[in-house]
Amino acid sequence: MKGFTKPLLVIFFVLLADQLLKTWIKTNMYLGQEFKIIGNWFIIHFTENNGMAFGLEFGGEFGKLALSLFRIAAVAGIGYGLCYLIKRKYHRGLILNVALIFAGALGNIIDSVLYGKIYGYATLFHGRVVDMFYFPLVQGVFPKWVPIWGGEDFIFFRPVFNIADAAISVGVILILVFQKSYFKEEVVEEISPNNEMVED
Repeated sequence: MKGFTKPLLVIFFVLLADQLLKTWIKTNMYLGQEFKIIGNWFIIHFTENNGMAFGLEFGGEFGKLALSLFRIAAVAGIGYGLCYLIKRKYHRGLILNVALIFAGALGNIIDSVLYGKIYGYATLFHGRVVDMFYFPLVQGVFPKWVPIWGGEDFIFFRPVFNIADAAISVGVILILVFQKSYFKEEVVEEISPNNEMVED
């Protein structure tokens, strides 16, 4: 178990926080309800989605089932990769970031696989993912000269997300930022007879 303790703790605490918050939102708020945490910039907004992270949709009943099965396969692959990284003693930062991604993916799988059955609105594998964090930091109107969206309202950051989505995003971003140190190859200097100094 050496090397597994910290990744397992990361996975446990991310899942715990994610599921506790989702359960609270699901049992104490109604769909579409929201309340402000910091002005109009940080809002808890209860919404659900059938699709991928940040509310992206993958339509239809068959699409929903396919997405749930794909998520399970993806998490199994990430879990296998995480074990491989730990056993091969890769960079600790890389291992913890992959643990974040694994925990986030697993957190959303719990929603899509079990929530429909737990809350009585769908069968297994057809649940909806609970989202709640909304950060409309900048709001305005596109200039009329902007193609397609000219004159329309815009909001940044529009997607509503959850702790699991945040864990995945943080893990991916940190891997991209620190990839040079994570995947740095150790160069072994070759020793040749000419490099050796022989003393008389």
